[in-house]
Amino acid sequence: MNQKKAQIIILRIVRNKYVITFLIFYFWLFFFDQHSVWERIGNEDTIESLEKEKAYFIEKIETDKNRIHELKTNRKNLEKFAREQYLMKKKGEDIFIMIEE
Repeated sequence: MNQKKAQIIILRIVRNKYVITFLIFYFWLFFFDQHSVWERIGNEDTIESLEKEKAYFIEKIETDKNRIHELKTNRKNLEKFAREQYLMKKKGEDIFIMIEE
C-alpha cells in the first residue's frame, strides 16, 4: 500500500506542469545558456592563465623599476646600458660586436 501511494505521489509531481517547466528550464540553463557549466569551466581556465600572466608582468614591472632607478642614479650604469643596448659610442671609438654561440 505504501509503495502505491509513493508511486501516485511521484506521478502527480511528474505530471505537474510547473515541475515539468522547472525541469526544462533548469536543463536549459545547465547545458545551453551562456552561463552553463561548460562556459564556467572555460572561464576558470581563462582566469587561471590570466592570473599567471598578471604575476609575470608584475614581476617584470618590478625588475624594470629597479633597473630604471639604477640607471637614473648611477652615471656609469647609464653609459654601460647605452653602449650595450643602443650601440652608442664616443667620437673616435670603434665598436666590435661579438656574438656568443
